[in-house]
Amino acid sequence: MNMIEAINDALDTMMGHDPDVVVFGEDVGYFGGVFRASANLQKKYGKSRVFDTPINECGIIGAAVGMAAYGLRPVPEIQFADYIYPGLDQLISEAARLRYRSAGEFTAPITVRSPFGGGIFGGQTHSQSPEALFTHVSGLKTVIPATPHDAKGLLIAAIEDNDPVIFLEPKRIYNGPFDGYYDRPSKTWKNHEGGQVPEGYYSIPLGKARTVREGAAMTVLAYGTMVHVAESVLAEKGVDAEILDLRTLWPLDIEAVEKSVEKTGKCLVIHEATRTSGFGAELVSLVQERCFYHLEAPIERVTGFDTPYPHSLEWAYFPGPVRIGEAVDRLLKD
Repeated sequence: MNMIEAINDALDTMMGHDPDVVVFGEDVGYFGGVFRASANLQKKYGKSRVFDTPINECGIIGAAVGMAAYGLRPVPEIQFADYIYPGLDQLISEAARLRYRSAGEFTAPITVRSPFGGGIFGGQTHSQSPEALFTHVSGLKTVIPATPHDAKGLLIAAIEDNDPVIFLEPKRIYNGPFDGYYDRPSKTWKNHEGGQVPEGYYSIPLGKARTVREGAAMTVLAYGTMVHVAESVLAEKGVDAEILDLRTLWPLDIEAVEKSVEKTGKCLVIHEATRTSGFGAELVSLVQERCFYHLEAPIERVTGFDTPYPHSLEWAYFPGPVRIGEAVDRLLKD
C-alpha cells in the first residue's frame, strides 16, 4: 500500500471495529477527501458516520470536542494543515484541557488528521509545517508517520487513545517516497518494507521511535518526508549514520534518542519546517541537556528557512543534498 491506502485502511478497520468512530470534514464523504483518504467509507458506513462539513475549521474541531465528551471517537479531517489555525482555540482551550478541567470526568479522544508539508507545488496556503505549535500545548499528542505501515498502525493507536492527537500526514510521500530529494517517485518503493501493510487490525504504540538504520558515525533525528531524504543523502555519501524516525513528536521517545547519541557521539536534526522555534530547537536542547558529556561535536540542524513558504522555489527551501551534506561533513570533520 501507499500511505493514502494505508490511512484509508486504518479508518475502515477502526470504523468496523468500533461503532463510536465517526469521520467528517470538508469533502470527506461523497468525494472521499481531496487526497482520497476516506474514499468509499461513506458508501460502506453511511452518512451518519462519514459526512461532509461546511468550510469551518473552528466548527469542525469544536463539534469534535462535543462528540468526544459525549462518548464518540471523532476523526475530523482538516483538508490542509494550513487551514487549522481558525480551530486552534478549540484545540488548545477545549480539547487539550478537557480531561484536566473535568478532573477526569470527561476525555477528548479526538484524532485530527491533516496533510502537511510541501512537495506538491501547493503554494503558501497548502504547504506549511505547523507541528511545533502543537508540541507546545500540554494535553495534545503529535504524530507524524513516514511509511504506510506506520501510518496505519499509528492512526489506529491515535484513534484508540483517550486524549486528543494531531495526526499530520506528509503529503509529499502520500504515494510513496520520492527518489531521495528529487521530484520523481522512487522506483524501489513497491519493494520497500515500509510499503508492506498487514491486513486487519494492528497498532503501533505512540511515543516510540523507529530505528531506520543502525550506524556509528552520527545520529540523525528526522520525521515524515525527511526520513527518506536523510536516508538517500547519507546512502549517497556512504556515511555510517544511525537514523531515528521519531514518529511521535510528543510524547517523544527521549530514551531512544539518548541511547543513540550516547553511542555515536554526534547528532544531526533535520526537519522541513522553518528553523526558528521549530521542533528541532527542542530536540537540540534535549540532546544538549541529556547527552552533553557524550557529544564529540556541536549538534547540527538542517531545516527550512525563516521565510514565507516560497511557491516557485520550494525544492530549494527543503533540506536537501547540499545543506544536509554540508552538515554531515562538518560533523565528520570534528
